[in-house]
Amino acid sequence: MNLARRLAALPCGRRSKWVVLAAWIILLLVLAPLAGKLTGAEDNQASSWLPGSAESTKVLNLEGAFTSTQSAPTVVLYVRDSGITAADRAKAAADATAFASAPHVKGQITGPVVAQDGKALQTVVPVDMTTGGWNNLTPAVDRMRAVATAGDPGLAVHITGPGGIGADQSKAFAGIDGTLLYATLGVVVILLLLTYRSPTLWLLPLMSSGLALTAAEAVIYLLVKHAGLTVNAQSGGILVVLVIGAGTDYALLLVARYREELRRHEDRHEAMAEAMHRAGPAIIASAATVAVSMLCLLFARMNSTSGLGPVCAIGIAVALAAMVTLLPALLVICGRWIFWPVKPSFGTAEPTESGIWAKVGGGISRRPRLVWIGTTLALGALALGLFSLKADGLSTAGSFTGKPDSVVGETVLAQHFPAGAGSPVVVITTAAGAAQAQSVLAGVPGIASTTPPLTKGGFAYLTGTLSSAPDSKAAQATVDRVRAAEHAVPGAQAKVGGNTAVQLDTQRASRHDDYLIIPIVLLVVLLILALLLRAVVAPLLLIGTVVLSFAAALGVSSFSFAHLFHFQGEDSSFPLFVFVFLVALGIDYNIFLMTRVREESFHRGTRGGALAGLAATGGVITSAGLILASTFGVLGTLPVVGFAEIGFAVCLGVLLDTLVVRSVLVTALTMDLDRRLWWPSALGKVTAPASFAAARGGGAALDPASEHTV
Repeated sequence: MNLARRLAALPCGRRSKWVVLAAWIILLLVLAPLAGKLTGAEDNQASSWLPGSAESTKVLNLEGAFTSTQSAPTVVLYVRDSGITAADRAKAAADATAFASAPHVKGQITGPVVAQDGKALQTVVPVDMTTGGWNNLTPAVDRMRAVATAGDPGLAVHITGPGGIGADQSKAFAGIDGTLLYATLGVVVILLLLTYRSPTLWLLPLMSSGLALTAAEAVIYLLVKHAGLTVNAQSGGILVVLVIGAGTDYALLLVARYREELRRHEDRHEAMAEAMHRAGPAIIASAATVAVSMLCLLFARMNSTSGLGPVCAIGIAVALAAMVTLLPALLVICGRWIFWPVKPSFGTAEPTESGIWAKVGGGISRRPRLVWIGTTLALGALALGLFSLKADGLSTAGSFTGKPDSVVGETVLAQHFPAGAGSPVVVITTAAGAAQAQSVLAGVPGIASTTPPLTKGGFAYLTGTLSSAPDSKAAQATVDRVRAAEHAVPGAQAKVGGNTAVQLDTQRASRHDDYLIIPIVLLVVLLILALLLRAVVAPLLLIGTVVLSFAAALGVSSFSFAHLFHFQGEDSSFPLFVFVFLVALGIDYNIFLMTRVREESFHRGTRGGALAGLAATGGVITSAGLILASTFGVLGTLPVVGFAEIGFAVCLGVLLDTLVVRSVLVTALTMDLDRRLWWPSALGKVTAPASFAAARGGGAALDPASEHTV
């Protein structure tokens, strides 16, 4: 028995299976208490998302000397269409005094200020987020709303501004991990029951995935606390979906091969050892592809994107560890009865050899070139929807699937006050250049008013109120004009920030990340495939098909967002996230298929290997794709457009890759290229299927064990 077989047999030995189970139980007893602390360790502050080199980030760092950078200005807006009365003014003044006692309110309350049209009042209340982050916003806003709405029902009240918007975002993300976990588990349970048609078997993959998630969350929490890893609500939510979805995929592949080997081996320990030896390399290569692709995100400028990389890579690594150690041990401990009522008996025929995917492969084999050309043209047509892609960021209103009060309030605020009230442009200069910087700021088109400079420690702090909505393109253009004007002030060393500048810098950093990371991911995946398949042509072919699948999924998604869901556009990070998930996860299914095709090609030739590989893996890969697509689709249940868009696009892309690209396009290309697919390996030199060679007396088939040149 060689080293690879001995390692594959370790988790499923007669004694070692119990050691593996005991080790996992001890590990989880230690890690489980830490996993529950991960949500509390999330950092959702703007500075934790932005690149450190961004000008707006530098302003946030300098701003702390003048005002609390952890303070969210919350605008309480009072509106009476017939005109504000003296009683309304008195109520607003009394409310402003009462707001000081609301939870987490700290600092000077500004207002109430009467609008020029006399129909509205606004009070700006600072909410401190130093300790609790944006979790402080919800209780503070709830208390302010209770105070402000008490009294005359004819006086409309809205709470908006950064604090009001943050509170609504906090509510949208509240319980996100639990919501995603339970929804994902529910979807997986249903699909596993349909896949296995067994009331018991689904428990083991699901249990292994759940334990992997717990272990991953604990490891990530330790890295947050002791290694400076940044985790936010976005990466925490995606972690849940990724670990459960990918872990279940790996489980499906292993269980399918184990069930196949149980028909060939009477001893279940031997069957699992062979299944691990045969399926293990594909599972490990698949997980490595995803993990390394995720680690490529470390090159991103955006802190939120670079932080997502190691979070997802750790999740995949832990899921892999669980599926190649814990799951095999559990399956062998339980025995064949776990497959009831359809137990795979020793010596029975393998049903996949004559199943639906064998028939699909037979149909493709008749005219493979026509099939792959037609499929390519169809996917190319779907990719035309990319022309409607607008991944330049979402406005505040566009970031919610519904219309919370802060979004309504922002619209109403713009009708009575300068639209940028409550979210100003911030300028930090040297004290010597402050006066000229203020004069320049006041003269920039798009700035409605300015504040006098506040000087401290050789620096000056001043703000300008935008005349446009702070999340609009017009406001971003104003920020560019302010930067150009202020940077030209001699000796001022001016830096321009604020919420609008943060959005602008985020979009530009995301665009840079797209251009840098996408080629890196493609190169990394290509190298992994080349090492796994020991060929050049096949990896290039697989990369091309996955990129085509990505383009088609993105095209259909952008068209759907614009014309079916009526979203305003896409988040700036949308293309990169969807690309990384689809390329890494899409390659998974090609790895599952092509490793089996390669294995079968030694005995059947490439065309015969393609037929046998599709027949053997078609059912399990389709089930895995449906499960992974459904788990990402769960993201669409959240009231946040960014999550809904990622969930929809990845779900669609996985389905396309599973049902069309892998089963039809790759199979047809493999049959058409035949042995040329494996160039320059020795497998590419086989001139005829083994059965043909034997029939002609032309020699024995090439066996994997004797292939020294590959």
